[in-house]
Amino acid sequence: MRVIAGKAHGRRLAAPRGHATRPTSARARESIFSRLAVRIDLDGARVLDVFAGSGSLGLEALSRGAAHVTFVDSSRAAAAAIQKNLRNVDAAEKARVMVVEVRRALAELSKSGEQFDLVFVDAPYKNDLSADVVAALAGRGLAAPGGYVVVEQSRRAPGPPDAVPPLTLANVATISDHRIAFYRRADAAPSGE
Repeated sequence: MRVIAGKAHGRRLAAPRGHATRPTSARARESIFSRLAVRIDLDGARVLDVFAGSGSLGLEALSRGAAHVTFVDSSRAAAAAIQKNLRNVDAAEKARVMVVEVRRALAELSKSGEQFDLVFVDAPYKNDLSADVVAALAGRGLAAPGGYVVVEQSRRAPGPPDAVPPLTLANVATISDHRIAFYRRADAAPSGE
């Protein structure tokens, strides 16, 4: 597994051993970032990578110009792989790794007033918590106005809802066994309206 594009193009990425982590394939990452390129400028973006695993999505965002990525995974093995990958791409100072259950992490981030321009949700296929996590992201206001939430699921999982206010479904793509849903938070109304 390697970084596809950007500053760290071609650098190898480590993944935790075993079958507990399912890294996003290069084909799916390329599709995700191609679709994002026409929607969001990653330069200076703040990114949240939930169920980060190896961190491949967040690392790809860093390579393409994101200012900071917060990685969340409850597995210590995944956190160790992410730390190794961050050192390998010279980006450790641009990241935070939270080794905690996702709902607790979202509560902590919300409490500290964090907002993200881009959020990746890649829940385990066996216990797909994607809908719950998207609802928590929306309810806690973690997606910044104009921000995107990208949800990767098995194409056999129940389809994504059209909206989880203030998030609306902008696009859905199927890439081999993956369904990728792109949600967008509407921009805040200009002041005075």
